[in-house]
Amino acid sequence: MCSTCGCGEGNLHIDGVSPHEHPHTHQHDHEHEHDGCHHTHPHEHMHSHSHHHEHTRDSAHIDPAPRMVEVERDLLERNDAVARENRQWFRDHALFALNLVSSPGAGKTTLLVHTIEALKNECQCVVIEGDQQTQNDAERIRATGIPAVQINTGKGCHLDARMVQQAMNNLPPLNQGLLFIENVGNLVCPAAFDLGEAHKVVVLSVTEGTDKPQKYPDMFHEANIMLINKIDLLPYVDFDVEQAIAYAQQVNPNIKVIRISAVIGDGMDEWLNWLKENANEARKVRDDDVHALRRRIAELEARLNP
Repeated sequence: MCSTCGCGEGNLHIDGVSPHEHPHTHQHDHEHEHDGCHHTHPHEHMHSHSHHHEHTRDSAHIDPAPRMVEVERDLLERNDAVARENRQWFRDHALFALNLVSSPGAGKTTLLVHTIEALKNECQCVVIEGDQQTQNDAERIRATGIPAVQINTGKGCHLDARMVQQAMNNLPPLNQGLLFIENVGNLVCPAAFDLGEAHKVVVLSVTEGTDKPQKYPDMFHEANIMLINKIDLLPYVDFDVEQAIAYAQQVNPNIKVIRISAVIGDGMDEWLNWLKENANEARKVRDDDVHALRRRIAELEARLNP
């Protein structure tokens, strides 16, 4: 169970297979023992027990809040450690990774389909899809001809860094390009979980309320870019674009905003250019790292063989 939101992992599946049912390649699982038996678990679990405990009058009134805060801090610290591993792996492979977040129905998958169709002949694109159930979104992405892995979280309401790390095993060998991680539709918990991405991209549809950035400030604070989607529907809905931007900038003055309609193409050029520029920068950073390492090796060899 997630102590942050109370959601449960349920029957977690990656492309229809439980991650406990197959070996992993580059993951680093945490090992621990239960009742003398040795197990390796790639996820954190909170166990409930039905044992009867007698409490004294004093112990019955112990405040559980400090313990819950400690558990939540520990969970997030463990997640952040895996996220750092992911981030370094993405950097080493020149992958520009994005975490797409939104409410359900904001249009993330449709946006991804049109984005991939426009970019797939220019750079490598791969997708990790997050939903509680079904393979529907992954199948829509695969129909474009690019690889996609579906994570079904069961009762879980967000992806975490370990899930993303495991999903990478189901993707082909990657070396530079774009990794899109479409998170579970939710504007609350995904804000707290770093996946190792370069940026969180929050998609706000004009069919939603103008005040969403006020209602869910943590998400808009954590996001680097906000896509105001479905702007072709503005004549038919009560949505104030300028006010929505103002609300977002109240919680995040540096948030980049792009007004977009994936269906009719408005704003797509700006979005695609931003993606290509950042993908090129990720490749440049990796190349600089490689050149620096080669120089260091040459210096060491020169010292050893004067």
